Amino acid sequence: MRIVHLLRAVTVSLDAFGARFAAANGLHPTDLRAIIDLLDAERASVMATPGWLGERLSLNSASVTALVDRLERAGQVRREPHPHDRRRVRLVVSPEAKALGWAFFGPLMSRVVGMLDGYGETELAVVHRFLSETAGIVADVTGPGPARVTRDDTA
Repeated sequence: MRIVHLLRAVTVSLDAFGARFAAANGLHPTDLRAIIDLLDAERASVMATPGWLGERLSLNSASVTALVDRLERAGQVRREPHPHDRRRVRLVVSPEAKALGWAFFGPLMSRVVGMLDGYGETELAVVHRFLSETAGIVADVTGPGPARVTRDDTA
């Protein structure tokens, strides 16, 4: 249980850190979740549409429209034509939003990556396996969501 409690402590701390970023930038917690999902989709080469985002966030169509409108007005997200279906749009996080996020979260991520540089390949494989399996369990218990966004676990 010590590991479960440590994982919970890390989760709570990261959630609070994300909430500080959201508050400092006039974002709702759902706005931040949407941006993270869109960034994860981009990294995994997943086409993010409003429908896809609605499924990820468990929001109805009207709520997704309001969310995307709000993020677009704030310069966080752009609607772009879908490359294969002109009737649809895909959602893309703006370069400005990426820069803002990196300025805030970059130092934390850099320190974690630096810490992992001290781990051997076997240790990294164990950490990766633990986190991947934990994400799968969370998704099984809570339903569809962030734990199942990527097609490539190495991304």
